[in-house]
Amino acid sequence: MEILSLSFFVGTIGNVISVLVFLSPIGTFERIIKHKSTEDFQSLPYICTLLNSSLWTYYGITKPGGLLVATVNGFGIFVEAVYVGLFLTYAPKKMKLKTGVLVGILNVGFVAAAIVVTQLALESETQIGAIGLMCSGLNIIMYGSPLAAMVPNGIGCLLGTAQLLLYAIYKNAKPSNNTSLQGLMEQKEPLVSQC
Repeated sequence: MEILSLSFFVGTIGNVISVLVFLSPIGTFERIIKHKSTEDFQSLPYICTLLNSSLWTYYGITKPGGLLVATVNGFGIFVEAVYVGLFLTYAPKKMKLKTGVLVGILNVGFVAAAIVVTQLALESETQIGAIGLMCSGLNIIMYGSPLAAMVPNGIGCLLGTAQLLLYAIYKNAKPSNNTSLQGLMEQKEPLVSQC
């Protein structure tokens, strides 16, 4: 009984934190409403979070004892649907179309397919495991997606730093007679023929 109450307590704390995460973009949407424009904001993070919340709600409903998971993610569905709705209201026409297509594919089509396949093709424990695995995979993709922008920049930063270090080391170096670039360029025969 003590383990159950500790588990419920920790789950409740997790739900409070999750609610705060769902509400964190409120400032962004206040700005969108104030300016009546989505400016340079993208809809994909909200569409993906809506997808994530939908699948976790399904998982919470399917899994015995999953009430905390279902309730907090049900709240997430509501909040993210409001965000997507506001985005559709204030986005330029081209972005509205793109957002609408993504909502149709991910939030309607993918969720419906996940529910139908897991309900018809899988049984009890296997069904819960498959839904949980799908949700966990989506979580990793969702929370790891900002790294897609960071990794090339990180590699570029390292390579740029290496270039600056090499320049600093060799900027005042005097070329030797053997490896001078000008000497190589003045050679009559290509280097390959000398090998």
